[in-house]
Amino acid sequence: MFKGKKIIYQLFIIGCLSFILLPLFARKVQKSNSSLPVTELSKNDQKRYQYFFLEAMRQQNAGRYDAAFSLLQHALDINPNAAEAYYYQSMYYSQLKNDSLALASLEKASDLNPDNSTYLERIAQYYIGNRNYDLAIEKYEELSRKNPESAEYLQLLSQLYQQQKKYDMMIQTINRLETLQGSSEQLSLAKMRVYEMMNDKKSAYRELKTLVDKHPLDANYKIMLGNWLMQNGREKEAYKNFMTVLQDEPNNAYAQSSLYDYYTAVHEDSLAEKLMLNILVSPKMDNETKASMLRSAIQKNEQESGDSTKIFHLFDLALSVPQTNGDLAELKAAYMSLKKMPEDSLNKALEKVLEIAPDNAGARIQIIQSYWAKKDFDKVISLSQTGIAYRPDEMAFYYFLGLSYFQQDKNDNALDAFRRGVSQINSQSNANIVSDFYAIMGDILHQKGLADEAFAAYDSCLQWKSDNYGCLNNYAYYLSVENRNLQKAEQMSYKTIKAEPNNVTFLDTYAWILFMEQRYSEAKIYIDQAIKTDSDSIQSAVILEHAGDIYSMNQLQEEAVKFWKKSLHAGNDSKALPRKIKQKKYIKE
Repeated sequence: MFKGKKIIYQLFIIGCLSFILLPLFARKVQKSNSSLPVTELSKNDQKRYQYFFLEAMRQQNAGRYDAAFSLLQHALDINPNAAEAYYYQSMYYSQLKNDSLALASLEKASDLNPDNSTYLERIAQYYIGNRNYDLAIEKYEELSRKNPESAEYLQLLSQLYQQQKKYDMMIQTINRLETLQGSSEQLSLAKMRVYEMMNDKKSAYRELKTLVDKHPLDANYKIMLGNWLMQNGREKEAYKNFMTVLQDEPNNAYAQSSLYDYYTAVHEDSLAEKLMLNILVSPKMDNETKASMLRSAIQKNEQESGDSTKIFHLFDLALSVPQTNGDLAELKAAYMSLKKMPEDSLNKALEKVLEIAPDNAGARIQIIQSYWAKKDFDKVISLSQTGIAYRPDEMAFYYFLGLSYFQQDKNDNALDAFRRGVSQINSQSNANIVSDFYAIMGDILHQKGLADEAFAAYDSCLQWKSDNYGCLNNYAYYLSVENRNLQKAEQMSYKTIKAEPNNVTFLDTYAWILFMEQRYSEAKIYIDQAIKTDSDSIQSAVILEHAGDIYSMNQLQEEAVKFWKKSLHAGNDSKALPRKIKQKKYIKE
């Protein structure tokens, strides 16, 4: 019946607290100034009402919503002046999407107990939900009168007046907040923004000027006023404000960046450039300001000439002073990537990032990927090991470390790297990386003759990523080699050829599993497809041997011998292969 059971449940947990408060509710109704007639209940009716109301709450908490709703209605039949019953009834109507009845019940509750701000606030929220902002404002104004110490209602009123574009009322409401809380920067700026909406520049200026006068030692207000003057075409006055601040605080970053904007706006390009260069080489200027300057210069450069040499000169200046973090070096590397600079140059920029901030995982991984593409596994190993020292939680380092050892046939080292990486797995780990960890661990473990451990690793891999097709293929093939659970092997292998029907390795695996299940004619269909699809100049010795075995069991001995000979020529060192050729029949190893 109810779609939002969780919401209702939460509301009725609150309702359970009202068991203790029922007498208080009753007293409030009797003492209220409501114009509604209030009928005194007999002691017996009061007990009956409380029984049905509390039973409604109990049924609700048990999840029997129809029964709870009926009991609540029966309670109201006994006591039609029970404000709390109407309040909970409104929640049912709300869940039934009957807003008109929900609102009617809420208003009834509020009329019966006008001192209850919760009822009134719920009505106001209904009006907001229905975009009836005028009525919402009336209710929040009433709430504010009942709760004169509450700033929350005034803040909501300010937002509602803005929604209605009643800017005069917004100002009045902010003034009321100011009376309640005292003057503050936040409120003064809020009023200034309202005056801006009203296009009342004079009043907006007055608010900012008042802030400056009240806080003569706070340079930020002077700069803020200067920026406002800039935006409103009063550049000369803005300039005076910036210079006043800089006379007292020559290294004020906010003032310097604002002055730079001033020079740019009035087309004093040489002064703007000179100031920017001073900012970039100043050891006292923070990197955030410098980075902002550089981004601005990049944007302007791209709009004009796009000459990257000018930008690189600025980066070199900025990086010529000691760095507290790697932000500027990282920004330079990002710009080089944007400009598609040569990989070696980009790597040098990234190495500069690591020189300043060796724990920067992003820069280190980018360099690692570059060396991985070049198959420089020693460099990848070195970078990954250092990365683990600084960021032992970053699984990508274990991943590249293990893969590099694996490529160098250092399986014990690779297995150790992957096992250390697995120890870092958590709920936020990248499923693709974790899956590959376990997949490669499974391959290594199988090579080491640890079949059970290998299959356990494959199972873990597929738990993280059920469509890891490389793992599915290897798992299926090794099961067939071990002659274990061939049905499971066939199901996994079939998934791979459905996903990649032209993958030679996947086709060969599926054909071999069918062979192991003695389904020789079906196996021939898939091994033929594998041979046909294989476009490599040198075909796989294993696939060729499989083809021979399958052809042999299909009583095609001459063709089988041809495949076996090709497999031998391709470098297959199987001890059974020469015997197969000599005896012209399949021999199980």
